[in-house]
Amino acid sequence: MWFKKRITPHSLRHSYATHLIEAGVDLLEVQKILGHRSILTTLHYTHLTEQGQLNSQACLNQLMGQIQISWGKVK
Repeated sequence: MWFKKRITPHSLRHSYATHLIEAGVDLLEVQKILGHRSILTTLHYTHLTEQGQLNSQACLNQLMGQIQISWGKVK
């Protein structure tokens, strides 16, 4: 079996961090797990996968569906 994308320790680390975030692990905990001194470094490892994006969109759509606006007043 051949993979089209090159798999490196860096890509595995990146995927691990992303899956931790999507599983609900706090960003500061991920920072500790990865051994980063700066939270900004950890942010580089946290991108959303396609499923995560779809879940985020569904949550936002649900929240927006609950907002009722009547003549400039939010209910």
